Amino acid sequence: MDISNEDKEKAKEVLKKIEKNYGFVPLINQILSERPDMFLPSVSFGKSVLEGKGDLDPKTRYLIAVGAASALASEHCMDVQIEHAVEAGATRDEILETLIIGSFMALTRSQSKSLRKFNERFGERDE
Repeated sequence: MDISNEDKEKAKEVLKKIEKNYGFVPLINQILSERPDMFLPSVSFGKSVLEGKGDLDPKTRYLIAVGAASALASEHCMDVQIEHAVEAGATRDEILETLIIGSFMALTRSQSKSLRKFNERFGERDE
């Protein structure tokens, strides 16, 4: 694939901004930056979702991100999003409650899928 020098430079600049904001560059960003055609739109979309204009305030957006990261068991995302949520004013108790809700949703998703499989195989229980 032929990647222009301009796109390579844009990707490097974005990586520098990410490092400045996070104190490190997440592995996914490091690897995706090898493909600026995919990396740059991805970063732009993420910025819009978490920091763009909308009806939700920044703290709420980051708490949602914390809950989603918890449900997906994404440790690195939890690290980053918890830090952003705290910076946006989230309290320790709000973070804990959000993590509990996210992990509960993952549990119910797992239960839903596994118990449906159980029911497909064994049917409903006769009482």
